[in-house]
Amino acid sequence: MILSICIPSYNRLNCLDNCLNSILIASKNVKNFEFEVCISDNNSEENPIEVIDKYKRYYKIIYNRNNENLGFALNAIKTVKISTGKYAWLIGNDDLILPNTLSELKNIFEKNIDTEFFFINSYYLNSKYLEKFSHPFDTLELKKIEMQKLSKSKLNENVNFWEIIDPNVSWEFLIGIFLSIFNRQMWLDGLNCINKKNIEDKNIWSNFDNTCLNAKIISTVFKDKKSYLCSKPLSVNLIGEREWVSLYDFVEIVRIPELIDYYRSQGMNFFKYIYCKNFALRNFFNFFTKIMINGEKAGRNHVNFYNHFIKNLIYPYAWLSIIFFAMRAIKKMTKYKIKNEQQY
Repeated sequence: MILSICIPSYNRLNCLDNCLNSILIASKNVKNFEFEVCISDNNSEENPIEVIDKYKRYYKIIYNRNNENLGFALNAIKTVKISTGKYAWLIGNDDLILPNTLSELKNIFEKNIDTEFFFINSYYLNSKYLEKFSHPFDTLELKKIEMQKLSKSKLNENVNFWEIIDPNVSWEFLIGIFLSIFNRQMWLDGLNCINKKNIEDKNIWSNFDNTCLNAKIISTVFKDKKSYLCSKPLSVNLIGEREWVSLYDFVEIVRIPELIDYYRSQGMNFFKYIYCKNFALRNFFNFFTKIMINGEKAGRNHVNFYNHFIKNLIYPYAWLSIIFFAMRAIKKMTKYKIKNEQQY
């Protein structure tokens, strides 16, 4: 088995149906490529077995249903543990793969047999777009629209791992699980870098390990391994489906800077560290203010914000974020004024 597409799933059966249908469409465009789909359901309110059974006759599916909700991190680990492929690709049950994805991956794997880690670019799309079409969504419809790419990189080649940790490659610095394909067994062997007590906490984003599980393991295990950067998007990340949307600001100015600190501890160059840390703090003032106002629902209870504020004041972009915020506000007001003048 070459590839295991690992889907930690919880509720959102319509999304899971769309995801599995996108894999079915992609499977029709590739020959002689061994892959499997591994689904670990985190004790959803609705049993997904009917959705899964629709696709079992088309490709191999390994299915597990937990007796209780384990939290996202432990369920993601469970999904990889039940897989059997040389490589594993963790994606959300609300993600889609493109019609050419499996054929593209087959070619990449065949040309890079000694590569252990792959960065896979993705498109972003508002989930409301899918509401215009019949269910399950046909990913061939995506050819008709322009979508925003996550990565600005144009490289499709082997690179040093630390070249991938760059805002021009991934502005979220690999925190999104759908951006990585990795050697499955090496990833599992690297689980000892994770604090077990932390990932048993079911509160999403409540600590560094259960937020940055995949990125922490990847940087620990693959930092010295041969890597590949695929700038061609092979998946679609739907915006608006996730229940933790209110915590995005918290993740950007708290968890991502923590992740960059961890990258530094694993060998990231000092100058790149400063560059990435400043980039991660470009919205510091704006998001910090919003989190303090919105309180617990925005993640304020998950970190000592006084210490976090003081700690990051040494970085120029923490201060410049005030100016950036003001410039965006002025630009927004100007557009609004022009729009009103045009109406009259």
